[in-house]
Amino acid sequence: MSLPPIECKYITDEYLQEWKNGNANFKLSAPVPILRFIYELCWNTVRGELPIAKCKAALGSVEFIEETSSEEMGSIFADVLTQMAHDLTMSGDFRTRLIKLAKWLVESALVSMRLFQERNEEEFLWESEMMKIKAPDLKAKAVRVNTRLLYQQTKFNLLREESEGYAKLVTLLCQCGTEALVGNSSGATTSIIKSLIGHFDLDPNRVFDIVLECFEHQADNSVFLDLIPIFPKSHASQILGFKFQYYQRMEVNGSVPIGLYKLTAVLVKADFINLDSIYAHLLPKDEEAFEHYDAFSLKRFDEAHKIGKINLAATGKDLMEDEKQADITYDLYTALDMESEAVAERSLELENNQSLGLLSGFLLVDDWYHAHLLFDRLSPLNPVAHVQICEGLFRVIEKTISSASYNARQPNFWLSPRCASDVADASSSTQRSFIDLPKELFQMLSCVGPYLYRNAILLQKVCRVIRGYYLSALELVGSGGKASFLDSANGGPRDPRLHLKDARLRVEEALGMCFLPSLQLIPANPAVGQEIWELMSLLPYEARYRLYGEWEKDDEKIPVLLAARQTAKLDTRRILKRLAKENLKQLGRMVAKLAHANPMTVLRTIVNQIEAYRDMITPVVDAFKYLTQLEYDVLEYVVIERLVQGGREKLKDDGINLSDWLQSLASFWGHLCKKYPSMELRGLFQYLVNQLKKGNGIELVLLQELIQQMANVQYTENMTEEQLDAMAGSETLRYQATSFGMTKNNKALIKSTNRLRDSLLPKEEPKLAVPLLLLIAQHRSVVLINSDAPYIKMVSEQFDRCHGTLLQYVEFLCSAVTPAPSYAQLIPPLDDLFHKYHLDPEVAFLIYRPVMRLFKCSSGAHAFWPFDDIEDSNKSNAEESELSVPSSKMVLDLGSSQKAIMWSDLLDTVRTVLPSKAWNSLSPDLYATFWGLTLYDLYVPRNRYESEITKQHAALKALEELSDNSSSAITKRKKDKERIQELLDRLTSELKKHVGNVSSVHRRLSREKDKWLSSCPDTLKINMEFLQRCIFPRCILSMPDAVYCAKFVHTLHSLGTPFFNTVNHIDVLICKTLHPMICCCTEYEAGRLGRFLFETLKMAYHWKSDESVYERECGNMPGFAVYYRYPNSQRVTYSQFIRGEDAEFLLPRSSLPRVIRSSSSDYLLFEYCFLSLSRYLFKIFILSLREKMGKSVAAADFTTFGYETTCGKNGNSDITAATDFTGDV
Repeated sequence: MSLPPIECKYITDEYLQEWKNGNANFKLSAPVPILRFIYELCWNTVRGELPIAKCKAALGSVEFIEETSSEEMGSIFADVLTQMAHDLTMSGDFRTRLIKLAKWLVESALVSMRLFQERNEEEFLWESEMMKIKAPDLKAKAVRVNTRLLYQQTKFNLLREESEGYAKLVTLLCQCGTEALVGNSSGATTSIIKSLIGHFDLDPNRVFDIVLECFEHQADNSVFLDLIPIFPKSHASQILGFKFQYYQRMEVNGSVPIGLYKLTAVLVKADFINLDSIYAHLLPKDEEAFEHYDAFSLKRFDEAHKIGKINLAATGKDLMEDEKQADITYDLYTALDMESEAVAERSLELENNQSLGLLSGFLLVDDWYHAHLLFDRLSPLNPVAHVQICEGLFRVIEKTISSASYNARQPNFWLSPRCASDVADASSSTQRSFIDLPKELFQMLSCVGPYLYRNAILLQKVCRVIRGYYLSALELVGSGGKASFLDSANGGPRDPRLHLKDARLRVEEALGMCFLPSLQLIPANPAVGQEIWELMSLLPYEARYRLYGEWEKDDEKIPVLLAARQTAKLDTRRILKRLAKENLKQLGRMVAKLAHANPMTVLRTIVNQIEAYRDMITPVVDAFKYLTQLEYDVLEYVVIERLVQGGREKLKDDGINLSDWLQSLASFWGHLCKKYPSMELRGLFQYLVNQLKKGNGIELVLLQELIQQMANVQYTENMTEEQLDAMAGSETLRYQATSFGMTKNNKALIKSTNRLRDSLLPKEEPKLAVPLLLLIAQHRSVVLINSDAPYIKMVSEQFDRCHGTLLQYVEFLCSAVTPAPSYAQLIPPLDDLFHKYHLDPEVAFLIYRPVMRLFKCSSGAHAFWPFDDIEDSNKSNAEESELSVPSSKMVLDLGSSQKAIMWSDLLDTVRTVLPSKAWNSLSPDLYATFWGLTLYDLYVPRNRYESEITKQHAALKALEELSDNSSSAITKRKKDKERIQELLDRLTSELKKHVGNVSSVHRRLSREKDKWLSSCPDTLKINMEFLQRCIFPRCILSMPDAVYCAKFVHTLHSLGTPFFNTVNHIDVLICKTLHPMICCCTEYEAGRLGRFLFETLKMAYHWKSDESVYERECGNMPGFAVYYRYPNSQRVTYSQFIRGEDAEFLLPRSSLPRVIRSSSSDYLLFEYCFLSLSRYLFKIFILSLREKMGKSVAAADFTTFGYETTCGKNGNSDITAATDFTGDV
């Protein structure tokens, strides 16, 4: 194998040839660098290009650039050859030349042999005969020499050493803390010790051992820290290691003294020894200790899991003895007793485990840095469970918060951030001191974990300090950066927002790792829970719920927490078995005591029971009056958790009805929030919003219950005639009709309503009222489009449920958000409802209708739309037209926050709602008027007002007839009389106001009617478009809206609206649109449609009942023109109306049976809707029967005419029989 060639810059082939030829006169033309020349010369020689004997001639023929002595040249030759000798791949011939070259250099005295011996390996020296010892022998000799020089220790003979020196040393060290040496410096003491070592020839290591021994007994004497540096640092860990190893011997019975741990901790803290160097001497090893603790912990976990389990092998006698216990007992200290036994069992572990002892030593000397390292290293051993370590950690925590605790006790510190800023503005001279806690405190809290329960006073103190710390961070941000803030870590300025972010993370960590787990082990102490809540209340509900969700995850890691949870669950179940109205006070307090310590476990167990047993709602809600605010907050999280929990269906197997557990949970939540004002609802509303965004609306039943219970806004389809009639009246009349005899508690109702409103519209946090409203409105359409239900009835039921929630929620917002301009500022513009949120027109107007009633004259008149501003009814039509304000000049002005909206702008928005062809038969004015009015504007339920007034007079008379004259009875009667009299005054005034409002609306409509349809080019489709765009979408919204549609049609007829033909309207309704309308209806919508049909046909039968009535109300009206395209054409006569001979209209009595027969082919669909329509169809039958028989027939007599046989007692309709039966009308 040949050597690789090198690039020769100075030794060329020409030069080599000259040197080989022995030309003594040959000289290089230019000076060359010596290092490169020697390197090339050696390589060419080893490669055989130049004989070794010619090297000297080559050196003589060259002149070097540098001035070099012979010693420097020899050193360069030695370095080059040493480098070449390291090449182990060099073949034999080349290596032989290399060895010969080295010998020649030594023989020629160019290189000293000493240089080769210093720089070459033993093998090369042996081969070149530069040493007489073989290479292996030389290596062994070098090791022995190094060991003797570096590692051999001088042995001292104890008999030769003088004991006087040690006596003087001990005397000196014992006097280090006395007054005799107070004036002496540590330097003098150090000099004396050195003199004693030298004079008495003492062993330095033994002297160091004696110094450490004295320091161990005087650990608080700082003088020893100045003496220790005179000894080598490497010896300290070895000496201390020997001390620890001594106590590890089998023959030594005593444990390691605490002074030794403290001494070691002091030296480590002073950075005199390294923690790892001393940790290697400690026993037992970590792996062995961890294995032992795992076995011990597994046994404790088994004991905790057995709590509450039923023993299937128990005899019946044992079980009966448990049930015979009359008094319900519970033990709040079961888990603590188990923990005490475990600590006692582990007491020997602390004595035998030197790592745990060193940890306690670090805590004694307040060295948290190294203590934290050991806590992390020994975390599998749960070291804080030992009382000694735990108390040492408490002491360090107490010392850390001492200064901050003083600031937190200042009176003005507990103001909220907003109040604190007001105080700062009021007195600028007063400077508040901010609390800034070190990160080490939160590390300590993380290490102590749930064991802070052992010192409840310290726990409360730490909670207050951390609360002050977080308030300080909030105030720094609230001050807008004006407050000066220096970082406690580096002393430099810090961004307040970053400081607040770090503070929040630290607070959440302290709550999750320490405070909340510690609460589980404190038996029935609501004061501690209140302190924790005072801190948690500063966090948003998202952070609190995240902490609740992570709360019980540590239970599976710490046996005492698992035992506490199991015990609380068992005791809660025992109490719930016997909870009743009779023992509510006693057992309610027991539940509260359990919940004070384990709110999550206790409340989750109670909610699980309520889902299974609905009858428990009332006693449980009453028992919750003893809970604290923290437990109420946890309860809301538990409810949301139960809603989110998977593995169970929210609908029954039929896919229509809600599951029992969901209904029970919703009812429980509604009753609870109504009774207790401290319940927070923002989390639940956010959950509903998130679910609606995902397309899930089943949980809206909770919103229904909340609105029904807290705001008394109820939604029902099964209204009586009296209740439905009262829906057209004032607020008082509506409440009296739907209160079902309940007495209205105004104060409690107002408070609960305001709480519900404030939860939806908080002052500072995101407002969910409008997003929730829009999502419900959108979900109403999503149900029809994206539903995956296999049957149409399931889709119908979901739609009805969502629509009912929407009606209830809109009514609540209209009544709770007062005054009306506040509601108007809350709701998006009508254009956004249509085009941005894509709501159906009927839903958009349902939401926007209260805003439309705020339009008023721009000139300053006080009359709002749709009321007229002319109150004198004696004025002529000409005077009215001059004084009235047209709708086009109406304006909606909500203040500077929003731009004023003209009525013309509203009509422009309305024009974009429908297709352009629709406006050929409709006008935006009629469309906006129809959707803007309510039943209250068109109809006065005078009979209902008078009936309710008569009822209250009777109640007042009944009170006066009472004979009980006791003082309490007299006081009660007086209050009841005042309440009834106040109610009478309200009903009377509201009736008068209602009559005036209807008259005012009627006057405005009478002025505007002429322009509604006069400009429509396509008059043939007026009734079809009106039914399709106005009547049908609104009549199926609700029962009052169904009545409103019929009343609006009657108003159009009575006003004599041009081009609106009433007879054609009824004909188109029955003959052309009724069938498709029924096919598009859900069950509830069919009922509303039936109500509208009943009201419409009742109006027709009223006209048919008597010719004088017909002539008075219909004879001269444009609505009864024979040719409805020409309003002034010949009118339909009474006989024509009865016979229905004219070709342009049909009578409803002949059309309705035909529609029913044609619908009977869609059996499944029609059977579904016919039951809802049937009650109104038979009311129409009674109206016709009255006409034929000439007498009154009650609705209760349906069975006489075959109603039972038609619809069946079980609700299964016979459509053919019903069709024939209705055809007989």
